[in-house]
Amino acid sequence: MRTKTFGLAAVLAAASAAVCLAQDAVPQSGPAKNGEPAWFIYQQNRAPAAAAGAPGAVAAARPGRGGRNRVSDACNADIAKFCSGKAATEAQSCLQENSGTISKECKTALEGSRFRVNNGDISIPICEHSPICTASTGAGIGNLNNPDGVRGGVGGYIRVEWKSKPLNLGWKPAYPIHLPTEGTGGAVSLAVDHHDNLWVVQRNAAGIAQLNKFSPDHKLLFSIGDNVIGHLVQAHGINVDANDNVWLCDEYGSTVEEVSPDGKLLKTIGIRGHRGDWNEKTGQRLIWQPIALTFAPNGDLYIGEGHANESPNDFKTDDPANQSGAARVIHLDKNGNFINQWYGDVVGPGKFYQVHDLAVDPRTGNVWIGDREQYRLVVYSANGQFIKTVQTRNLTCNVAFDSKGEMWIGTGGDGQYLHMSRDGKVLGVIGNGPGRGDGQEGETGYIRWDSHGNMWTGDTTNGRITEWVKPS
Repeated sequence: MRTKTFGLAAVLAAASAAVCLAQDAVPQSGPAKNGEPAWFIYQQNRAPAAAAGAPGAVAAARPGRGGRNRVSDACNADIAKFCSGKAATEAQSCLQENSGTISKECKTALEGSRFRVNNGDISIPICEHSPICTASTGAGIGNLNNPDGVRGGVGGYIRVEWKSKPLNLGWKPAYPIHLPTEGTGGAVSLAVDHHDNLWVVQRNAAGIAQLNKFSPDHKLLFSIGDNVIGHLVQAHGINVDANDNVWLCDEYGSTVEEVSPDGKLLKTIGIRGHRGDWNEKTGQRLIWQPIALTFAPNGDLYIGEGHANESPNDFKTDDPANQSGAARVIHLDKNGNFINQWYGDVVGPGKFYQVHDLAVDPRTGNVWIGDREQYRLVVYSANGQFIKTVQTRNLTCNVAFDSKGEMWIGTGGDGQYLHMSRDGKVLGVIGNGPGRGDGQEGETGYIRWDSHGNMWTGDTTNGRITEWVKPS
């Protein structure tokens, strides 16, 4: 999980009706009412702006995504045409606001090389024309071109935080798990099997084990290295099935793998390094950007794809096997046979930009999708029929149901876990907001529970596991 454009509240009553509201016109807090806790706007200080150089000098969007000279050289002609006389940071925003008319070379330079641009248009930006997100984060076209968003400037983080009384609903944060390579990579996801063994996947460099299994008393049982599962280029969600096999997603590796309880590789879905569309009619069973997976009570598997914050993305490429690029849910039976798939799009009922997490409702069998960048949950039946969209005030990074069938949402960089009703009402909150302190989260990881009712969560940026011990 990458750090994203963190928007304002997803529909802040009167604020959401206006498309170009000034930030100071938006309510900054609200009292507890109608069963919901009080909330307030948390705004992190903006990142230091790039030094304003001579007019026309454009800084690189992000280290590793295109050097300063490459960006400025590719965009000089467009700067002269559309943004003449503007300083560096202003010129970059100007180019992004003119992304529909600037040259392909400039678009590619601003976006970086993560996703190829092989057609005449760029990828659809996150939160396009949405009033709920900030206008810009300074991370490139694919991450920030939202000229109609709430004004806040480059690098501003604006979040809704919820107040809990009692603190954390009485749950206590504990840190009993010590990762064998602590501090090397984010503990992005975890899973608890039926014996309370804990599986943790950690984003480590090649050659360093990424999958670890811990006993119920928090002792490391074993680690699984690249020699078994290969190197996970971008590890993401994991889960366990009814047989206690662990399944793990490699976003950029374009595979989903099944590993036995004793650490043997059982199955691989997709072809490592070859992302593409699943086309059952032709026997092509490729995947791209698998982010999360979940199981139905009958053992059916749902794989969520699409982490590029927009849909479609990465489409019309040079590879004939990779032409759609749409975020989607792939539905397989317990034996891996194809049943169905349904797709996201840009906006509208039943649409979603991405499937950052998904979970099966134990009460209905419906599939709940966390469409993170659009601050919404999108609900489908088990067979892929759209049911409803639930708008929220926070990022919907993680979706899970506890043993009582209650729904919880992880809010990413907002640093909280929300107990939420199925109509989007916040019933309670655990988590002390963003940070590295006790009970804080850098970026919320996936949510699981043990047999004692304690909640376990990962942390992508702090690289640690939190046990939330339920009140006695």
